[in-house]
Amino acid sequence: MPLFLKISFFLSLFICLAGRLYAQLTVTGTVFDSSKKNYVEFVRVQSTGGKYTYTDSMGNYKIPVTQKDSLCFIYQNKPTQKFVVKDIPDLTRFDIALMVHVKGGYSTLKEVVVFARSYRQDSIENRQVYGDVYNYKKPTIRSSISPGGMVGADVNEIINMFRFKRNKRLKAFQARLELQEQEQFVSYRFNKNFVRRITQLKGSELDSFMVFYLPTYEFASMADEVTFNKYILNSSYAFKIKLLEQEGAKAKKEN
Repeated sequence: MPLFLKISFFLSLFICLAGRLYAQLTVTGTVFDSSKKNYVEFVRVQSTGGKYTYTDSMGNYKIPVTQKDSLCFIYQNKPTQKFVVKDIPDLTRFDIALMVHVKGGYSTLKEVVVFARSYRQDSIENRQVYGDVYNYKKPTIRSSISPGGMVGADVNEIINMFRFKRNKRLKAFQARLELQEQEQFVSYRFNKNFVRRITQLKGSELDSFMVFYLPTYEFASMADEVTFNKYILNSSYAFKIKLLEQEGAKAKKEN
């Protein structure tokens, strides 16, 4: 091989390896409170690369990063130390516990003084009831260890690989449960009492607004409090302008 081609080959190989080194990775995990039992939702997970996300009702998060990045967790405007991505031992299970206490179970509502279930509790119980479905993964060949210490293929996994109808049914059920959970989260955050306080809308006008401006799950889960409130307020301005236009057109038609 000519010297020029050898140099080109090794240069290309170096560029390829460098690209892989800084290729986009994904860090997932769960955020707990100081008891390491309660999940903490709405924690902002932010990378030095500019990406960010928020934990869901189960304290789970998922964020794209590179090996050059560091992560920090921000809760109630208080950031943690930065965690260097390349030093994280397992990117698929980077769980942390914050030095805060989150109440579990029931909470008291000041307006009516009753004990109400939280969305987070409903979500936890739902995942416990349907745990096998939520945790379903496509069957694949896996190793298993017998009581005698012998390593071999997992027979049950091999059998399940050929149970096509069962796998298809479980996958569809899992998708339906996840969609239901997302819809419940949007309803939890975009609820009538909260929207009414911001928009001052009532009755049928409020009902119409709730339908027309229902946010997506992606926006509801990613937007911070200021951004979410601003979305509702700006949407109410646009909605009220449409109402005035409709009233004007109706009055003009009657005349």
